[in-house]
Amino acid sequence: MANEKQKDFNAMLRDSKDMPKYQIITDPASIAKYGGSRMYFAPPMDYDRAMRRVPFGKLTTVNELRAHFARQSGADFTEPITAGIFVSIAAWASFQRDGDETPYWRTLKAGGELNPKYPGGALAQKARLEQEGHTVEQRGRKNLRWVVKDYEAALFPLDGADEDADGTVTR
Repeated sequence: MANEKQKDFNAMLRDSKDMPKYQIITDPASIAKYGGSRMYFAPPMDYDRAMRRVPFGKLTTVNELRAHFARQSGADFTEPITAGIFVSIAAWASFQRDGDETPYWRTLKAGGELNPKYPGGALAQKARLEQEGHTVEQRGRKNLRWVVKDYEAALFPLDGADEDADGTVTR
């Protein structure tokens, strides 16, 4: 995102944009790619709430969040572009707040890749993940990127976990 210091990401996070909502898609290629025609749009705050549920030492991905929302809403899939935008908004909103932190660094891109659009970029995310015991490796020769090694083993199951009143996640 551009001009992060000039934006109020917490206001963006609270703006539901008339979501949640569903849309039926008709493009055969998109239906084949996403496994159905019923597309769900989750509001920004839902991404923040789900990201907050991931405990210390555990991870999730944007795709895991999307799959969780699709299952929860009865849709075939969750819209991917807004998902990426709303995860970034949740990260920057957390960064702008004093306290009440969302552990956005625990949300990875596809394939366990770190998100260079988070506050401080991929290197700041790498440092936070390593503090929680994850191993982060650099991949690529020309297009360098950072990936959490064996991230699948640390994935937190969003479905079936309950959050107590104090924010403690239980199974």
